[in-house]
Amino acid sequence: MKTRKDTRGSTQLGFTLLELMIVLLILSLVIGAVFQQMSVAQQRLSTEEIKLDDFQQARDFVDQFFRDINQIGTPNARMFDDSQTASFVPTLSNTSLNTWTYKYINDYRFAAGLVYIGDNEIRFEGSVNGTGTVQSVIYKINGSGTCQYCMMRSQTDKTSADPLTQATNWGTEVNDIISTPIFKYYQYDGTLIATPQDISTQAGAQLLASVKTIQINLTIRNPKVMDSKTGQPIETSFEGEVSLNNCSLAASSQAMSCF
Repeated sequence: MKTRKDTRGSTQLGFTLLELMIVLLILSLVIGAVFQQMSVAQQRLSTEEIKLDDFQQARDFVDQFFRDINQIGTPNARMFDDSQTASFVPTLSNTSLNTWTYKYINDYRFAAGLVYIGDNEIRFEGSVNGTGTVQSVIYKINGSGTCQYCMMRSQTDKTSADPLTQATNWGTEVNDIISTPIFKYYQYDGTLIATPQDISTQAGAQLLASVKTIQINLTIRNPKVMDSKTGQPIETSFEGEVSLNNCSLAASSQAMSCF
């Protein structure tokens, strides 16, 4: 007797080559989309890190500026009466050629206060290191003449000479600045002071002695890194404002002091 084996139940089903190719294509698309999103996220993260670094750099600069400007005009000759100033050893240097400034404005022991104000530069004197020694401080774009877009800072001990002709010692504070003006100056009543002004003229000296508020506006553009979203160089902005006790020696008739 012949037997017949039923093989219908053992038939194995599988994917065709076309089906496998479709599956691989779909997987490739999904994986590609995931990696693309990861790449975009990584680029955005890198952009935000650079913006944060630039912002921190600007904030550190402004903090340094505020610390310096809070010491402006100290120690001040108006703290002493004539009998006290006459007792200084060595004798105070009365070499100012400007009749409108305080007579001891050039002496190294007294800070003149504001010396020069400009859109992208400010000069002043004060004991910024807190020891009582007067320093001549300058903030200026391209102060050394070697860094066109750098905000630079100079700090040197004052000598008995014209505050406008003190020595310099430049160091870079912030790179890649494109904003101008960086500094704006306002009187007590909020009037904007036109710049530049310095102590070499009576009108300029009186304006320097009337400054109450200084505003700072920094915009930093990093030319080496492009924003992946905009395709433009990364920019970061920072603004600040400081009010000062203007203990100026620039104008002898100015009713201000550092008592």
